[in-house]
Amino acid sequence: MNTELFGIIVTFLVAVGIVIPLGKYIAKVYAGEPTCLDGILSPIERLLYKSSAIQPTESMNWKQHLLALLTINAVWFGIGFILLLTQGSLPLNPDHNLSMPPDLAFNTIISFLVNCNLQHYAGETGVTYLTQLWLMFLQFVSAATGMAAAVAVFEAFKHKTTTLLGNFYVYFVQSITRILLPISLVVAVILIFQGTPMTFKGKDTIITLEGQQLEVSRGPAAAFIAIKHLGTNGGGFFGTNSAHPFENPTYLTNMTEMVAQLMIPLAMIFAFGYYINRKRFSWMIFGVMTVGFLCLAVPNVLMEAKGNPNILAMGIDTSLGAMEGKEVRIGAAASGFWSIVTTVISTGSVNAMHDSMMPLSGMNQLLAMMINSFYGGVGVGILNFFVFIVLAVFISGLLVGRTPELFGKKIEAKEMKIAMVIALIHPLLILSSTALGAAFPEMTKDTLNNPSFHGFSEMLYEYTSAAANNGSGFEGVGDNTPWWNFSTGIILLLGRFLPIIGPVALAGSLAQKKYVPESAGTLATDTATFGTIVLTVILIVAALAFFPVLTLGPIADYFTLTSL
Repeated sequence: MNTELFGIIVTFLVAVGIVIPLGKYIAKVYAGEPTCLDGILSPIERLLYKSSAIQPTESMNWKQHLLALLTINAVWFGIGFILLLTQGSLPLNPDHNLSMPPDLAFNTIISFLVNCNLQHYAGETGVTYLTQLWLMFLQFVSAATGMAAAVAVFEAFKHKTTTLLGNFYVYFVQSITRILLPISLVVAVILIFQGTPMTFKGKDTIITLEGQQLEVSRGPAAAFIAIKHLGTNGGGFFGTNSAHPFENPTYLTNMTEMVAQLMIPLAMIFAFGYYINRKRFSWMIFGVMTVGFLCLAVPNVLMEAKGNPNILAMGIDTSLGAMEGKEVRIGAAASGFWSIVTTVISTGSVNAMHDSMMPLSGMNQLLAMMINSFYGGVGVGILNFFVFIVLAVFISGLLVGRTPELFGKKIEAKEMKIAMVIALIHPLLILSSTALGAAFPEMTKDTLNNPSFHGFSEMLYEYTSAAANNGSGFEGVGDNTPWWNFSTGIILLLGRFLPIIGPVALAGSLAQKKYVPESAGTLATDTATFGTIVLTVILIVAALAFFPVLTLGPIADYFTLTSL
């Protein structure tokens, strides 16, 4: 077997092997059961609650959950915006980087606040060590925000009938102290030992093999990169993200960072099953998500490993695959696999330039973000999938002539309206923003690196990445302009908070309904049959909505390539 393909398979199997026990641990954390870290972390958490005037024993309804979530995010936005506007005159700036202009600061702080990290700047010159530390803080808290919202949904199905869904702040704090921080520490240590810098010193001077003297940026990168992947944030400490030899020095770090991306989203699936005592249901979710993931990942690996047929026709050796925009230390196949991991999971980090990949590879990356339900980001991935479960239960109930029920709760008109609105918001944000960009070419045309179909794909990718809170890009786009900064910033906000508000409201509505005991006629939701229905609903509602726009971009680009 090809060593690259073997490495990909091992990486995925290692991730799956980790996430099952991790999911059980996460369920114990949120359920308040004893864990091995209690002796160390419980006193720290009590101190945090006391100093913040948090009453950890007080439960909240779904509206109080959302109010707490939105309030603390507003505070973080204000602090971060001011820091970025004034960073040039603040400490921890050994390289004397300048303050950000308002439009770029607006986009940057929103991007990190919403767990997207769509960066319209290069890390070496765009921010200082102080603001990098604040952005790293946001990578922790934005991930914990999504996880805490997901636990509110878990809580709705743990009890037969309730209006209370636990305490948002407790879930939020525990997500950081007991899950994100310990695992980030392990990942960061691996990166440091492989050569990733962890220092507050400024640029270093090196002598190249050609004898040239160059200045090389460094900084507290290892800690930043660990949480960027574990929290599915994706923001690069350096401009070229995980294609940079400091962010991703070796094949081992490449595997480590891919496993880190996969860990929490997959573990949350199994945590859900353990939390509500429905393990077979979590396996159904995992099965559907994995089928969707593999349908996107396998073609990308094969297409990138095969290379460009037109280059081969010129008599050029393409045995290494399609290597334009890729790193030799990583390889074409592993880069193709990463491109789907990072877009399916909404991490958005890149170890190769997506703009340089084969046209249909780019289409699969777009589809991964457009569907936005196969694994997804920490917490929010299972929230997105939850909406399609509700839709599938409703459709299945109609097909068999029964009132649709999910875990003893009837799915009625109110729940269906919420679910459909949330399911349709995502394509609406992507398609409407892309249409606006195409309708005003004076705002976008000169910023695109390519004409015709591929240029359209660059624009479509930018708005898709923003709406999916992904953050990766077809980096031919010159996106640091007021148009891109403000338009994507608005899409970032709507694409983050509406898909959180909807499922939490939906769960709150279902939680307070009267429990109906399951009977022989109750629809089984933990079977392969129901999983097939969920997958079909996802493909019909989420994927087919984008087929026309994909034909104008990557599909047309593909036929242009094959016609040469």
